[in-house]
Amino acid sequence: MSDNYYTIISPAALIAAPSHWVVVDCRHQLADPHAGYQAYTSGHIPGAFFLHLDRDLAGPMTGQNGRHPLPDPAVLSQKLMALGVGPETQVVAYDDAGGAFAARLWWLLRWMGHDAVAVLDGGWQHWVAEKYPIETGEREPASGPGSVVSTLGQPIQDFWIPVETVEANLKTQAYLVIDARSPDRYQGENETMDPVGGHIPGAINRFFKENLSEDGRFKPAARLLEEWSRLLAGHSAAEVICQCGSGVTACHNLLALEMAGLQGAKLYPGSWSEWCANPARPVSVGA
Repeated sequence: MSDNYYTIISPAALIAAPSHWVVVDCRHQLADPHAGYQAYTSGHIPGAFFLHLDRDLAGPMTGQNGRHPLPDPAVLSQKLMALGVGPETQVVAYDDAGGAFAARLWWLLRWMGHDAVAVLDGGWQHWVAEKYPIETGEREPASGPGSVVSTLGQPIQDFWIPVETVEANLKTQAYLVIDARSPDRYQGENETMDPVGGHIPGAINRFFKENLSEDGRFKPAARLLEEWSRLLAGHSAAEVICQCGSGVTACHNLLALEMAGLQGAKLYPGSWSEWCANPARPVSVGA
C-alpha cells in the first residue's frame, strides 16, 4: 500500500497501512484543555502520538494575536521529526470532533510543504464503531533521523493572510471572507469564547459541521463541490479567506474546499479572537 492520502482516509485504509506511517491524535476540548490528553491515554489508535492544540499546534498568545496563533515552524518541525516524520512520510490526524482539530494539523503540514497528510474520516468514533484495536497509555516521541521537507522553516507564505489584509478588504472587497463558526456565534449570540460577539463585516457563514454528513463523516466530494460552488457564487477559491474563532475550525473548511477540488483559499489565523481584540475594528451582528 504505497499510495499517499492528501485529504481524508477511511478507518479501513488506515488499519491496513504500513507501520511507518505516523498517526497523530489531536483530540481537544476548548472548554477543558486537559480533556484531549486524558482521552488519548485512556484509549487511542495503536501507535498514535498525541499533539496538543494549545501547546503544539499553536504559538504563544500576546493578547492581540488570537487564541491559537500559528506555531513557530522550526519548533513544530522538531516535534514532527521526533515523531518520525520524514519527506515521504504519510501522516494521519484524527480527533473525536468531526475533524475540527485534526484539520488544523492537516493545514499546518501543508503550510510547511508536506502534502502527504490526511484526516481520519469519522474520527475516533468510527474507529471504535468498527471495533478496530485500541491501546492505552502514551507513546513517547523519540528523537530520530529524518526531516520533514526541504521547505521546512520556509513555509508557503500565501497559505495565510494577516489581519491587515482583512482590514483592507473591508474597502477593497477583493476577498470573500467565510466564517466557520456556528450560526449563533457568527450572529453575535451565545458567545462564550471571546469577549465580543459578532463577525467581521462582510463575512458570510459556513459552519464547519455543514461539511459533514449525519454520520459524522465528510460529505462526498461532488456534494461538497456543489455546496461550496453555490456559496462562492462566482468567486474563485483563490479569492476566499477562511476564518473562525481562532484559526482552527477554519481549517476544516479549507479541507472541504480541497476535497471539492477548489484550491487556493487562504487562512486568516488570528480570526475573530484577533479581530475583536482591537476595539477600533468594526463588528457586525445578525445574519
